[in-house]
Amino acid sequence: MNQASLSLREYWPRRYTVAGLSVAAMFVCYMDRVNISIAIIPMSKELDWSPDVQGMVLSSFFIGYLLTQVLCGRLADRFGGKLLLGIAVLVWSLFTFITPFAAYAGFAGLILARIGMGAGEGVALPAIYSLYGRWLPRNEAARAIGATFSAIPLGIVFGLLVTPWIVLNYGWQWAFYSFGLFGLVWFVIWQRLATSYPDTHPSISESELALIKKDAAPKEATESPPWRILLSSPAVWAIIVGHFCSNWGTYVLLAWLPTYVNKGLNVDFASVGIFSMFPYIAAFLFFNIAGFIADKLSMRGWQTTKIRKTMQSIGFGGPALILLFVGYVESASAAIALMTLANIFIAFSAGGFIVNHLDIAPRYAGVLMGLSNTAGTIPGIIGVYVSGLILSWTDSWTLVFQVAAAVYLFGLVFYLVFASGKRLFD
Repeated sequence: MNQASLSLREYWPRRYTVAGLSVAAMFVCYMDRVNISIAIIPMSKELDWSPDVQGMVLSSFFIGYLLTQVLCGRLADRFGGKLLLGIAVLVWSLFTFITPFAAYAGFAGLILARIGMGAGEGVALPAIYSLYGRWLPRNEAARAIGATFSAIPLGIVFGLLVTPWIVLNYGWQWAFYSFGLFGLVWFVIWQRLATSYPDTHPSISESELALIKKDAAPKEATESPPWRILLSSPAVWAIIVGHFCSNWGTYVLLAWLPTYVNKGLNVDFASVGIFSMFPYIAAFLFFNIAGFIADKLSMRGWQTTKIRKTMQSIGFGGPALILLFVGYVESASAAIALMTLANIFIAFSAGGFIVNHLDIAPRYAGVLMGLSNTAGTIPGIIGVYVSGLILSWTDSWTLVFQVAAAVYLFGLVFYLVFASGKRLFD
């Protein structure tokens, strides 16, 4: 090994490796999740599914996703996030791979496979937040969270670009077979390079360990979380409600944007992925920008509460205004441009409620993310299905988007009234 390689190993912070692999896990997570949003178009044609049936298939994922959040957040806080995140990636990758077999076995089999995939993916964010609560200094949290959430649109863009090509050349089944193999490669690397806690990493430097320990959470949360105190805290409910409202818009767009582009804007199937990717490219860039801005404001002396509320005002107010009117636009290019702008605004939530868990309760960040993401999963079940019903009953994309706008506005008001950036739970 040459001197340059030795220097890189010596000076590269190990927390960057843990965060980088966590970002990669989220990329794989959403790459696997989005492919069905494209593949369901030929699937529904072959299997003769109506829009409300498609909505049931898309929303069933979130039943499993709902079940594992809080429990696995608690397990990650108690025993460490490495094991939990590794198992999660293997589980959802397996269910991705078997999706075509389940679809041909019958509607019930497909629903069960989607629930199983959701259960695996439900572990990811609580485990990652538990890891970040122990690995990251306070003034690096928003950047890490921004990078982690930027992997979501990056995985979506990859899925939107690659899935149509796979479907057109090899059939929709191979969109699931090929994507299911990615998780195995990630798991091997994860096992070799990551640890749950910085002081158990075999090659971390003393200076990095001292930096992390200044304000990171203790190694383990051995005692049970203070449930009564957590659930009676207005700041906790600000995060929970914020997550619910944010995910209503996010999941509706994630599940239905390709269909909207194809059927609502009359874009041919081969071009669906290209048109749909632009909002997600913007989100990838601005999640990172928003995280950088939030941490920079913190280093300049802004109070954390002020930072969170300012960033969230942009993250909810901007997309709400756009979604109120985007349904009236008839040009595909103009509609996608507005959706892209909406995703830029949404990304500012990286400096708002999305990082707020690590402000108020770093020791219980996994549990708190489990709680808020459980609430955030409900729109995946209700919002996606309700959108399918709206389309079946009224054929109105405008109404679908305006309902999402109203939810965003409610979330904005609630967060501004109750959110806090102070550490409330040690």
